[in-house]
Amino acid sequence: MKRLISVLSLAALLLCLLAACGGQSDGGDGDLLSAVREKGELTIATEGTWAPWTYHDENDTLVGFDIEVAQAVCDKLGVKANFVEGEWDSLLMGLESGMYDTMANGVNVTPDRSEKFDFSAPYAYSRTALMVRADDDRIHSFEDLDGMTTANTISSTYAAVAERYGATVTGVDDLNQTIELLLQGRIDATLNDEVTYIDYTSQHPDANIKVAAYTEEADVIAFPLQKGEATSSLRSEIDKALEELRQDGTLSELSIKYFGADLTAAP
Repeated sequence: MKRLISVLSLAALLLCLLAACGGQSDGGDGDLLSAVREKGELTIATEGTWAPWTYHDENDTLVGFDIEVAQAVCDKLGVKANFVEGEWDSLLMGLESGMYDTMANGVNVTPDRSEKFDFSAPYAYSRTALMVRADDDRIHSFEDLDGMTTANTISSTYAAVAERYGATVTGVDDLNQTIELLLQGRIDATLNDEVTYIDYTSQHPDANIKVAAYTEEADVIAFPLQKGEATSSLRSEIDKALEELRQDGTLSELSIKYFGADLTAAP
């Protein structure tokens, strides 16, 4: 069933690209902020499968750090947050095509992505963890990935880092598939966000998994938008909202709620 949904989502995206449609109708004046306020909602892409950033709780309610931050930003903008869930790769494609207004999914700011998207001010910082099975002593650093196998969503920064260190990356849809492959011994390691590892092991304390190494520098997390003048006013308003949420302590409170630590200040 999940595969069918993925196929249907991709088909819908292709139709949108052919029709040049999307969430970013400019309302005739080329300004996305005006269009968002006119329709009264901000269309936000998210996976909904990556705890504690974006996931479904025991009541199947979409929650997470990114979800609450995005909702708080929308409250500042005076519009509704319209979350659209899908798989990572299709979400990036949809954002680039104008299918979504932005994306709330722990998106790292990278040089490659900065060529395609404009980013809001950062609202979180987190290191990358290199995870292996707890009983595997072959990997102690990122350099040890040379010749090893890993798994991640193909367009993620984690896949790019693994390949840079010489690993062969298997493409997967989400975190659960990645961890399953690791525990089954079908891959040697995987890379992911450090708080994702903390969250997973808190939920699965007996899992045969450990962190072999962390990156020295933290990734910068921000909201991506389509590149260009049409999104500049919306980006400015998002930045203003984030600064207000930082000053009143909301960002810090949400970080502690979901991560157990304040990851919203630059290291």
